[in-house]
Amino acid sequence: MRLSTITNWAYGATVALTLASGATMLMASGAEEQERAAVAQRATFDQATATLEEDVYRLTEQARGFVISGDPSHLIAYRREKEALRSVEQRIAHLRDAGANEAELTALGQALHWSDALADEQDAALRAAQSGDDKTGRTILFGDEYGRELDRVAAQVGKFQYMLDQRTDHVVTRATDTARQWRTMSEVMLGITALLFLCVLYFVLKQRILHPVVRLSDVVTRLAAQDWDAIPPDSAHVDEIGDMAQAIRVFRENGLERQRLEQERDTDRTMRDLLSRLTQRLQGCDSVSDLVEVVRRFAPEIAPDFPGRLYIHDNRRNAMTQACDWLSPAWSRTEFPPSACWALRRGQTHRPIGDMVDIPCDHLGGTGSVSTICIPLAAQGESIGLLYYEEPAQASANNLERTGQYLEMLAENIGLALANLRLRDVLRDMAMADALTGLPNRRQFDILNQTLVSEAERNHSPLSCLMVDIDHFKRFNDSFGHDAGDAVLRAVGTVLADTLRENGHAFRLGGEEFVILMPGFSLDQALGRAIQIQRRIQDLRIEHRGRELGAITASFGLATFPDHGRADRLLQTADAALLRAKAEGRDRVLVATVRDGASAAA
Repeated sequence: MRLSTITNWAYGATVALTLASGATMLMASGAEEQERAAVAQRATFDQATATLEEDVYRLTEQARGFVISGDPSHLIAYRREKEALRSVEQRIAHLRDAGANEAELTALGQALHWSDALADEQDAALRAAQSGDDKTGRTILFGDEYGRELDRVAAQVGKFQYMLDQRTDHVVTRATDTARQWRTMSEVMLGITALLFLCVLYFVLKQRILHPVVRLSDVVTRLAAQDWDAIPPDSAHVDEIGDMAQAIRVFRENGLERQRLEQERDTDRTMRDLLSRLTQRLQGCDSVSDLVEVVRRFAPEIAPDFPGRLYIHDNRRNAMTQACDWLSPAWSRTEFPPSACWALRRGQTHRPIGDMVDIPCDHLGGTGSVSTICIPLAAQGESIGLLYYEEPAQASANNLERTGQYLEMLAENIGLALANLRLRDVLRDMAMADALTGLPNRRQFDILNQTLVSEAERNHSPLSCLMVDIDHFKRFNDSFGHDAGDAVLRAVGTVLADTLRENGHAFRLGGEEFVILMPGFSLDQALGRAIQIQRRIQDLRIEHRGRELGAITASFGLATFPDHGRADRLLQTADAALLRAKAEGRDRVLVATVRDGASAAA
């Protein structure tokens, strides 16, 4: 016999038995509905009586609060809540509509009337309190009679609930017995139906359901253990088993995607921790070389497969110079002008190859088919550096996008740190330089002098100090004005800076007095350099407002370590020689007195 015929016969018998079983279940359900209705009615009445008691106690608390504290907010709350109460008839009518009988309503009505009587006493107490008689108000609200009336309200509500419990229990018991009888008949019908169904469709269940379910169960168990290599079987039948197999396939795909997202999340967390450590290290850098070392160490960790370079802008030459590189980049020159990079021109990240074709940068050396990333480092709209990366050949689009975000964050942190270092250097230079001549000031002289003195004494190397004082400087201020005096100071400062561009350090100590430190200069070498400076000052010709200021000369005092004593006394020794030069007629170079008392002069 064909499976369809057996199924049809079984279907007919099953339908008949199911109809009979359904009828008995409907009867049982009706009895249970009566039981639920009684319980629901009881819940409604409980809510109503609970609300009644809450209203009484809430009004009592508000009235007592006003009588005790005199706070008008209690009075306002009392009146608002009292106005919200309905009349006794309305509240009883609501319960009558819900199914309460007359005896129950009578008991509840008595409780409501007593609660209204309490409301009258509350009003009297409030009026007394408002008129200033707080004692009368407290006597009413806290008296024994008021407490007994509260107890009567609670007792009457309890009586109502007791009567309701008796009636509800009776209804529930009767409905339960009826439902149990109909349910037993329904269970018998269902048992017969199930037996028939199992006997007839045994091979269908076994062949079409059991075997596929066992295979699916194994797959589900493996997937529950997060073994995503388990593959659900393909089902050729369009039925529930096929839907389950499809659902399990979707679950497996979702699990694989969730696993991928968790890995990306862990990677992102690790990368953000790395960027946080990088930021902390960058903030602790004291110099650009420290910053370069930090970038060289961290950049390969943030983008492991991306070779790159860090460029820093050289303001003197207006060129981007390589500060460091990592992972051996193959392209981009080590130095180029800012105009050779489109990222620096546009002030934003530039990628010549990607989703949208773009122009390659000139610093790539004419190679236009290389996937690169140029990220400008900017501060206050000015390009101060560049991060250059070369993309790996087999990188996925998702990996490129995610890594690109990290590189942008890296560039932002490096740019901020580099800008802070430059700002600090500028502020230091401003603090250490003389605003008029551009030479280092007395503060920087004290720092460098201490360093050079220590090195000279430690290495036993010569150190020369030349004191310079412009002769008759007050004459320029008195005759031509202070602007002319400033012009003379600037010209002399320029001579000193140009003469010592490669060797030595010139400082303006104050007024018309300058000092020159020449490490490694012997006495003869320092004397020759002093004479050279003297002649260049003598050759100065300065015009101020169309008038020539006249000849400019200076007096010089020279001292050298170890020829003239201790290195830490070199400045005082040179200053003494300068005083002798000025005393002996100015415009001359005098060498300090040697220890044995002899002297030499030029």
